[in-house]
Amino acid sequence: MSKSLLSAQSMTSPMNTQLLSYYEAIEQASADMLMAARCGNWDEVVKLEGACVLLISQLKHAATQQHLGNEEAQLKTRIMQRILLNDAEIRHLAEPWLDDLDQVLAGRSKTVH
Repeated sequence: MSKSLLSAQSMTSPMNTQLLSYYEAIEQASADMLMAARCGNWDEVVKLEGACVLLISQLKHAATQQHLGNEEAQLKTRIMQRILLNDAEIRHLAEPWLDDLDQVLAGRSKTVH
């Protein structure tokens, strides 16, 4: 490899690592959300969801300035798949809670009118 190519790779690698760190942080937050949902701690789920929103906003900004290579893109895909699995389980766990909330709200609307 040429010296300039090695320099270019070493310059972009920390940026790509930074970009991947956002995905990893979102994955960790989604895993924490899942643990909280399994425990029925919905206040914690909402708090962690707020953290995810902030991380996603930061990721979007960073992604406009940085790009992932092939291997990093594959790692990103695996991380995203795990996030989606966590999200699906959280939604499944939230369904009974949301049904209860709907019933409570439906009961209130009947008494208000």
